[in-house]
Parts: sequence; C-alpha cells; structure tokens
Amino acid sequence: MPTLSDKLKSLGVKVGAQDLPLPKPRAARSTPHAIENVVPGRAYATQFGETFVVETTYPPEYRHGQAALSLNASLATIAAWVNEPRLAQGEPSRLVFLDTETTGLAGGTGTFAFLIGLGRFDSTVLRVTQIFMRDPIEEPAALAALTEFLQPRDALVTFNGKAFDAPLLRNRCIVNGQAVPFAGAAHLDLLPLARRLWRDRLESRALGSLEQHILGMARTEEDIPGWLIPQIYIDYLQSGDARELRGVFYHNAMDVVAMAALLNHIAARLNDPLTFAVEHGLDVIAIGKLFEDLGRWNDAATMYARGLELDLAEDIFRETVQRYARLQRRRGDLSSAIELWRRATATRQVYAFVELAKYYEHRARDYAEAIAQTRAALAIVTAADFPIDARRQWIGELEHRLARLERKK
Repeated sequence: MPTLSDKLKSLGVKVGAQDLPLPKPRAARSTPHAIENVVPGRAYATQFGETFVVETTYPPEYRHGQAALSLNASLATIAAWVNEPRLAQGEPSRLVFLDTETTGLAGGTGTFAFLIGLGRFDSTVLRVTQIFMRDPIEEPAALAALTEFLQPRDALVTFNGKAFDAPLLRNRCIVNGQAVPFAGAAHLDLLPLARRLWRDRLESRALGSLEQHILGMARTEEDIPGWLIPQIYIDYLQSGDARELRGVFYHNAMDVVAMAALLNHIAARLNDPLTFAVEHGLDVIAIGKLFEDLGRWNDAATMYARGLELDLAEDIFRETVQRYARLQRRRGDLSSAIELWRRATATRQVYAFVELAKYYEHRARDYAEAIAQTRAALAIVTAADFPIDARRQWIGELEHRLARLERKK
C-alpha cells in the first residue's frame, strides 16, 4: 500500500529538505545587538547552508564546583546498571554530552531545538560546541552541523535526554529528511541514575539541584531559568535583539559542563566508594542498594555496614538494618543476620522478632525460643500505641505462627 509520502510525491509535493534550494548566506546584521555582535561565534557552512556555531574550551584545571571534568574512573558499574556494555568499552573521547534549548518544554511536532549544546573530550580539554539557529530556516543546516560534530562519537550522555532531547532531535531530522546521526548509539541518561542515588536525600533531582547540593556549584547571575528560554528566543526572532540570548548560551553551556562533572563524580564514587570517602549516610546506602541490584552482594554488604556507622534518620536506619540482614541471609552469613535482627528487636521492630522466630523454628529447632520471639512480637502489635493498620497487617500472621509453634512444642 502506498505510504502518505508516496502519495505526496505522486502529486509533486516535495518531502523533506534535501531537494529544497539552499538558503542564501545570511549576512551579519549591522545592528550592534545582532547575535554575531553579542555572542563570540562564527558562521558554519554545511550542505544545507549556514548556521551559527560557538565553541568554548574548559582546561584540565577547571572545576565545576568541587568536581573535575576529566573522566578517569571506569564506567563499568554505570554501564552494568543501564545495561549498556558499550559505555564501558569506549574511550572518554567518544562520549558526547548533549543538551538542547527548544521553542517549547512540552515537545511535540511544533517544537524545535534552536540551540544544541555538545560537549566532548579533546585530550584533557572539554570542548563545548553550541549550534544556534539564527532563524528557523537554518534548521536543516543546524541538523547537518549536528551530524558533523557528532562524528566519530558513538555514545550520548544526556540529562532527561531519552525522554526529551533525543526524541525531539530524531523527529526534527525525520521532518527535514535527514538521517538521525545518533541512531544506534549508546545512550546514558543521567537523570534516572541521579534519582536512584539521591531520591532519599534531595527533594529535587533536577540538574540545577544536583549542581548545588552534590557538585557544590553555584551559577552566576547570567543564568536564565529554563522555563523562560522559549520566550526569549521568540522575542529574539521578532526583534533581532540577541542580548538576552547571552544568558541562554550560558545556561546551555553550563548544563553540558554539569553533565560532564556529574558523570565524573558518579563514576569515581561507584568505582571505589570507600576510597572516595562518601560521607553522607544516605549516599552510602544508595550505593549499597545499587550494588545489591547488580548482584554485587559483597560490595553491597560493605556499603550497608559503612552506612550504619554514619548518621541516619531512624526510619532509614531501621530499613537498612532490615535490608542488610536479608542480604546477609542470602549470602549464607546467618550469624551476621541474627546479630542484626537482635539489634533491630532493641528498637521493637516486629519483622526482626519474626525473622528470629523463623530461624529458631526452622534452623535451630528451638521451638520454645521461637514461641518467645513470636509472643514478644504479639505484645508489641497488640499494645495500645501500635498503629492500627500495621496491627492488621501483622496480627493474623503472628497468631497463626504462635498456634503452629505451640502444636510443635
């Protein structure tokens, strides 16, 4: 069956941008507030005409807050967590940090990326290239420039890019009849990883929040809130005054640099968390959970033990003891698990009494002690100050267990 594209072609309608005449070279505006006179960039020629490119380098000594940019730690743990082994195999120079500024924050067919920021390591230097559409007619040229600047890189690093940046650029390439330059590339989206590591500690895991609380970085007053950026570009198209765009270029560049710093920070700590002295208890526990999910049980146990030595809120402490004891049992270290359960009974944790009752019933065959642990749990559950919902959850199981144990006695 003929596709819509075939039908349009049969009617003489051109599909895509490949057959359109090239835009005429765009002369720099003579006004002092034209983009060419406001932002230090240059016209960049492609097969589809010109677009505007700005390049900035960040030397090895540059630090984004407390974090360096140079990526020296292995990405093996991150690659395993995102199930993308290619991330651990390539050199840092093959990574591209990508961030877009768009005409709308919701996406959709009417949204396009007017500024594309790309960061890549050139030896020990981070080079940030920003591709800017001075006019929407430059979109084919901007996308062609994106394709050129991505080569020969084969792995993307974004922040929420799997949900927003990559699909948007993919759609714009298709609309313009161009190949998607990152199709098939490995893609590391840092947002899910950041949520996994800091969801219990930080109220917001937005990139700006991570810069402030994890990297110790405060942006200058030049920064522009992301929600203002689409309107700033629309105002620029109407007036030709690019002065407000300086803050947009700064915002985009800092997002790219922040991703490089954040990846370096995460990789270093996951690669060797004890050497890097992760000091916040919640961070230590989060790394332990990640290791446990990856099947690295010995490493997870080490992190849980370390985390319990640090300052934790009572509910997190109790949860960690429970998780650690369960892990020790899975590892076959029952003596450690029993010690942890006893530690938890001191704070009246019902589950710990139940676990000890299970141990004494099924392993030690000490039914009297199993009954004692079960009765201790029932005493807590039936106390007047015990939450009603939790009581309903536990009481049936405990009464059934007690009856069975008394028959075994």
